[in-house]
Amino acid sequence: MGKTIQCPECHEEFDKKTLKENFQVCPNCSYHFRLNTADRIKLICDENTFVEIDGDLESINPLELDGYEEKLKQHKDKSNLKDAVVTGKSKINGENVYLGIMSFDFMGGSMGALVGEKITKTMIDGALNDTPVIIFSASGGARMQEGIFSLMQMAKTSAAVALMNKCKVPLFIVLTHPTTGGVSASFAMLGDVILSEPKALIGFAGPRVIQGTIGEKLPDGFQTAEFQKDHGFVDAIIERKDLKKTLSYLIKTHKVN
Repeated sequence: MGKTIQCPECHEEFDKKTLKENFQVCPNCSYHFRLNTADRIKLICDENTFVEIDGDLESINPLELDGYEEKLKQHKDKSNLKDAVVTGKSKINGENVYLGIMSFDFMGGSMGALVGEKITKTMIDGALNDTPVIIFSASGGARMQEGIFSLMQMAKTSAAVALMNKCKVPLFIVLTHPTTGGVSASFAMLGDVILSEPKALIGFAGPRVIQGTIGEKLPDGFQTAEFQKDHGFVDAIIERKDLKKTLSYLIKTHKVN
């Protein structure tokens, strides 16, 4: 494996150490590379405050689909994750939070029963403990190998958001590249404040599917974070270096006396 990597945006080459120190953001054009779960925790959490919750849970094969268990094992080995989301509690600039951090590295961040369960439980914990919840989304959508069990997670996570609203506990969503399918059609678009990293792909179906369905040419930049912000689906686009202070500000300003 080489020690340099080329930016897909500006095509400049940089050594991997430089990118890692810059939290995987191109120092030339600010293109945001995908950030793994461990580095995401390091970026936003106070040092040594993150405590994982339900880290021992693993997906099962509810439909007894041939090959699914093998695929799960392959992705566990490849990503060093148990599934497509890591949940836990932590502090951000001294403020308590519950976190859900999705990873596209595990089966494209697809939402199966376990992912939905962990995200739902995180939001319920936040509601019952009067503690804000932050979810970082990254997903291609529902996990096809789990069929209806996967689709049920859309309603389940949305119900948990409703509980948070009833308890007046804030939910902050950070959309990362990409956020699509059943995740974007459920909890990812239901936060009190919805942030996004620059140029993230945000939508439901793919542009080619939409264009083929409506029979019209799509606007330039369709489904980018910038397009979604201009059309009211995203509240703000925040560069990675500013995420921690932005989330800290939101936590402090959304406290209920």
